[in-house]
Amino acid sequence: MAALSKLLEELSYSCICGTLEREITDVIYDSRKVRAGCLFVCIPGAKADGHKYAADAVKAGAAALLVEREVELPEEADVTIIRVEDTCYAMAFVSAAYFGHPAKQMKIIGITGTKGKTTTTYLVKSILEQAGRKVGLIGTIEIIIGETHIHAENTTPQSYLIQQYFRMMADAGCDTVVMEVSSQGLMLHRTQGFVFDYGIFTNLEPDHIGENEHKDFADYLHCKSLLFKQCLVGIVNHDDEHWEAVTEGCTCKLETYGIDTEADLRAENIAFLNEGGTLGMSFTARGLVELSVRIASPGKFSVYNALTAIAICRHFGVQEENMKQALALAKVKGRTELIKVSDDFALMIDYAHNAMALKSLLETLRAYEPHRLVCLFGCGGDRAKSRRYEMGEVSGRLADLTIITSDNPRTEKPQAIIDDIKTGMAKTDGKYVEICDRKEAIAYAINHGEPGDIIVLAGKGHEDYQEINGVKYPMDERVLIQEILEERA
Repeated sequence: MAALSKLLEELSYSCICGTLEREITDVIYDSRKVRAGCLFVCIPGAKADGHKYAADAVKAGAAALLVEREVELPEEADVTIIRVEDTCYAMAFVSAAYFGHPAKQMKIIGITGTKGKTTTTYLVKSILEQAGRKVGLIGTIEIIIGETHIHAENTTPQSYLIQQYFRMMADAGCDTVVMEVSSQGLMLHRTQGFVFDYGIFTNLEPDHIGENEHKDFADYLHCKSLLFKQCLVGIVNHDDEHWEAVTEGCTCKLETYGIDTEADLRAENIAFLNEGGTLGMSFTARGLVELSVRIASPGKFSVYNALTAIAICRHFGVQEENMKQALALAKVKGRTELIKVSDDFALMIDYAHNAMALKSLLETLRAYEPHRLVCLFGCGGDRAKSRRYEMGEVSGRLADLTIITSDNPRTEKPQAIIDDIKTGMAKTDGKYVEICDRKEAIAYAINHGEPGDIIVLAGKGHEDYQEINGVKYPMDERVLIQEILEERA
């Protein structure tokens, strides 16, 4: 319970009717979940407008409405109506107040960028926990609060959920939160209502542009830049060509990291490690931190992720030995995740599920000069066919052998999706086999592995299901691999 007047303290608003002296039982933005005494927030969404459900909310017992335009209500309605310019923005502040401003009890780290957000959040969590801190995590895969893992629906949840998770984290004894901050989350004001202690920019490439996302690249960049008006310290990748545009007009103190430039924190002496079926990197950090580092994930982008984590964690007084140990051991589920199956060849699981990500991954693995680069993937059904053609063409050009299989066919026929992938393959002279059943396809890859091969299972990553005709069936590639190895034995 909280007084309505208290929830509105940090907002500009007009009280259209009713009294502010009401006790609010909850803040609700889904009309189906309205309960007696709540504040119902009318949010105009892509598919539905909460203003249309204002009368239903009042009938269900809402004590107050938060609106940004007029709503139609029965004349006898006993309800307080608060009008603001933007209900999404206002809900973030109302939610923070409703949960008692939990962000003020913890250090909050926000990471934005096209790539690297997920991996870096886990690296930061790993390092800080090695140093004795208790860290909550909000990201694409899950929300972690102590031993509790909650499946994530969005990279950056709705503002009410963020504040609810913050409250749960603070109550569980967390002193730090690391979270992924998407451009959509920033655009929709989900991260308002509190200040990030540290805001991080990894990189920027064209992505999330289209209907219901960003109208163009300039809008995408602008939304990323909003983080640097909501944080105290900004830490940015100096090697990315967009870093100055992203930080233009920022209100925070700025620090930089990078490989190719005179950044405040730099990675030097970079080396690729390929040792008995495992791939990794080593480098020396120079500048703000002096440290020799080994990481158990491949590629130059892994160096960037590790460097980002070091740039953040140095602010927490982490001992160098703790940083080294955490980086050497850290693994992120489904992100260049190496699974030991042989001393002769390497096998990894990765979430690359579009042409841009697959191209980046395969080019990275080429740097290890494998005997053969084997790429196993499928494409999701009920999605743009262009993705299938593009991924087929990328794998055909960059892999020595492609194993085309099924991903999440959804309502489509798996063979029809495979045929579309083969259309892209046909633009290349790449060799391929098609095995519709994913477990059989993985077994083929393992059973035909040759010394020096690198095999990548792309597209599923952290997912532990396969979606067919609206049903999600359990399917975790780690489990499939274990079953295959046991059957071989």
